[in-house]
Amino acid sequence: MGRVVFLNGDFIPEGEAKLSIFDRGLLFADAVYEGFGILDGQITDFAYHMDRLDSSLAKLNMRSPMGRDAMLAALMRLIAENQQNEGFLYLHITRGEGDRNYLYDDSYTPNIFAFTQTEKFTADAPPKPVSLASVPDIRWARRDIKTTNLLGQVMAKQAAHDAGAYEALMIDGDGFVTEAGSSSFFFIKDNIIYVRPVSNEILHGITRQTMLRVAAAHQLRIVETIYTLDQAKQADEAFITAASIYVMPVGQIDDVQIGDGQTGAITATLRAAYLDTARAEFPSLEK
Repeated sequence: MGRVVFLNGDFIPEGEAKLSIFDRGLLFADAVYEGFGILDGQITDFAYHMDRLDSSLAKLNMRSPMGRDAMLAALMRLIAENQQNEGFLYLHITRGEGDRNYLYDDSYTPNIFAFTQTEKFTADAPPKPVSLASVPDIRWARRDIKTTNLLGQVMAKQAAHDAGAYEALMIDGDGFVTEAGSSSFFFIKDNIIYVRPVSNEILHGITRQTMLRVAAAHQLRIVETIYTLDQAKQADEAFITAASIYVMPVGQIDDVQIGDGQTGAITATLRAAYLDTARAEFPSLEK
């Protein structure tokens, strides 16, 4: 039996899942999404992801088709249906379907679907450092909304892949680093963690948010500031964070090795501590 997916309240084989060609998510990317890590058969950072989902929906005047408790129950059942102990869970909500029209009103019925994917990296196995390639950031201005309008990221990540790198590092028109293609970027210099401040110019990463809580709990100094690509390349350590990779060490940016090219001590500590925190904060279903 193949993968089971969730679509508008039903759990069905992936080959039977279909949406109309008139869905606004297809026509206009008028949709939002969330990606959750699956760890020990549980969902990581669930409450924080749901807070961001609610924020994205509100900013687009879109309503959620499900309450939070019902959403958690459905997603946990989806994980169980696919016997997924570790990996990634994707959730997608569109405004709904109707004849093609730039304008919208309250008459649309949202569509919702979700599916699981296998892990990219085993959570408890220390990952090898990855490489980043710098590319121009050509995305739209409202990057705080987790919309499915991802063509800028697709182009950035493809360019990085073509350059032989694992991930893109996006640079704005003034030479400052914004973030990675589908992850948040951090660097460490003299035992200080540097990260770009939250604004409309970056996605408010959930794994980023939890990792910063972990770093603060370890009494590490965190500086939120804008910085250049050259500053990032002079780092002692660097790493990226996302729901599908947790905390991933970076060993190279373009043709510049970061530190000794291996996983730094602070990065390793943060990854282990993040996983401990994620496990301690697994959501629970209401009885």
